[in-house]
Amino acid sequence: MSYHEEVLLHANVTVTPARLAEVLLNVAVVRPVFLWGAPGIGKSSMVRQFADSLGLDCVSLLGTQLAPEDLIGVPQIVDGRSRFCPPEAIARDTPYVLFLDELNAASPDVQKAFYSLILDRRIGSYELPAGSVVIGAGNRATDQALARPMASALVNRLVHVHLRASASDWLAWAANNGIHSWVLDYLAQRPDHLWSAPPKTEEPFSSPRSWHMLSDVLHSYGDDIDDDTISLVAYGTLTPKHAGAFRAYLKVARHAFDLEAIVKGDARWPADPKDRDLLYYLAETFRVRLARDLPAERRQASPAAKQFAFRAKALLIELAEISLEIAQLVIAEDEVTLPSWFLVEAARDMPRLVAIRAGS
Repeated sequence: MSYHEEVLLHANVTVTPARLAEVLLNVAVVRPVFLWGAPGIGKSSMVRQFADSLGLDCVSLLGTQLAPEDLIGVPQIVDGRSRFCPPEAIARDTPYVLFLDELNAASPDVQKAFYSLILDRRIGSYELPAGSVVIGAGNRATDQALARPMASALVNRLVHVHLRASASDWLAWAANNGIHSWVLDYLAQRPDHLWSAPPKTEEPFSSPRSWHMLSDVLHSYGDDIDDDTISLVAYGTLTPKHAGAFRAYLKVARHAFDLEAIVKGDARWPADPKDRDLLYYLAETFRVRLARDLPAERRQASPAAKQFAFRAKALLIELAEISLEIAQLVIAEDEVTLPSWFLVEAARDMPRLVAIRAGS
């Protein structure tokens, strides 16, 4: 792997969508920019929004669907000499934003055709109008997406900006753009499910784009959509784990299952085998709440937190009586980490609590 590829694939300085507009406003107006980001993160829509904010048209070219002549144009004889005529979409008289999408997925010949456009802002005798902006974008090879190595000459002509998904940014945008309330409410509780790494096999995965697609489908069906159809469209758009959790969440939202009632003792864990996906979702939500409400150190725990920790141990036992596997998932090492002091106390106190329950 070359040095510049190593830098690009392992960049740890990233920006969120909320900050991107500021970066583009200060950087893209003076130098061409290349946006790196995972599929579905919203690179294209962010560039269009940036163009709108400047009052400029956005002309998008898809690198994977271009041949060199699509950029250079065809030759025309003028005064006995040949002159290349760039396509009408590019050869404009007024400034605009030129968006080169999937640039690093284009063939080497197409990438070369972009050199003068990116560096010198011209193709043949045509020069981009003053005030025009050039922005490229592409996926990373590590995202299982089509990506070809970029020549160092092209890499060195661009300012590279790495995007990361931000649940808070996306939820703020979604609240004002018609995203279905079920999607909004679910991701407000599980923001970690907004995006997942693309799989190595051909299957759906979660991204801002896929949640938007799911929202559109839910709007199309309406609130009378049945559980089987919800399962169909969720598994057709999201990472399987997230699809199952979303389906279970809707059972909670639509059928009055409530983790808070379980914590208070006003309800019990659902024990019916047909509600196993619901039980899994409630257990996952319980784990997230434990991580959120229990401090990292026991000495920092308030009386209310200590009482919640004691109640949580009893709930773990009740959960284990229904499904030991799901109970173990609550305290297993995962992306959501529980305080070590709680795990130690749970392992110490559970045998005594089990004996108390057995004698009651």
